Formats: sequence, structure tokens, C-alpha cells
Amino acid sequence: MKISIGSDHAGLPLKQEIVKHLKDEDYEINDFGTFTEKSCDYPDYALKVAEDIKNGNSDLGILVCGTGIGISIAANKVPGIRAALCSDTFSAHACREHNNANILALGQRVVGVGVALDIVDIFLKTKFQGGRHEKRLNKVAEIEAKYSK
Repeated sequence: MKISIGSDHAGLPLKQEIVKHLKDEDYEINDFGTFTEKSCDYPDYALKVAEDIKNGNSDLGILVCGTGIGISIAANKVPGIRAALCSDTFSAHACREHNNANILALGQRVVGVGVALDIVDIFLKTKFQGGRHEKRLNKVAEIEAKYSK
């Protein structure tokens, strides 16, 4: 499985820990940066990861900023992207199983490394359940299409 990952400067330390963890688990990684602590803008990295997912270059994505809020909002502006901000393992499981989220957003200032890595593992290993959830996602896609014109 190929994972696309990105962060702004505020999320860099957690992103580095996640990249190390993913490599240890033998995931293929597209790392879009940032690679320094110099101040930068989270929408730039959200867009790179979201486009990588949308274009089929990676299977799932992970984004990190200070809170995870801004970077998830930016990613969700790309049609077809379902970025979910998670701070606990239950949400990570549910966002994949029920919402078929394709990007996980995390907040460096919100979750510790240990919890973040548990969230990442659950997000990556949980499969979309389909069924009744598919109908709901189709409705979300209709809303997106209506306002993407």
C-alpha cells in the first residue's frame, strides 16, 4: 500500500515519527514535505497530498498540522477527498469503516506520538464496510457535485 503524507512546520515532528513508523511497517511513502521547521502554509501540503490521492498515485493519505483542523479543511476542498480529523482510535476506525475516509488528519499539538501511531495503524488497516454507508457517501458526493460547478 502506498501512503501519501504531508505536514506544515507545526506538524513536522509528528510527521517524521509517522514516516519512520510507516517505513518500519514496509509501506511505500510519497512524502510531500515540509522538511524544515521554517514557517509554511498548510494548504500547500494539503493540496499536494489530496491531489496525489485523487490522481490515484497513493492509496491513502496522512496530513499533520498543529491541530489537524486547517489541513483537513483544505484537503476536503478537493473533490473526492474525505479527510477525517482523528484524535482517538475509535474515530480512526469509524472514519474508514463508515465514511471511507481517504486522508487521516492529525494534530501535532493534540495527540502524542504513541496515540498518533495507534490511530495511523487503525486508519490504514480498517476497510470500508459499504452497505448502508455507500448510500450516505453517494449523498455526500451529490452535495459536492452541486457546489463544485
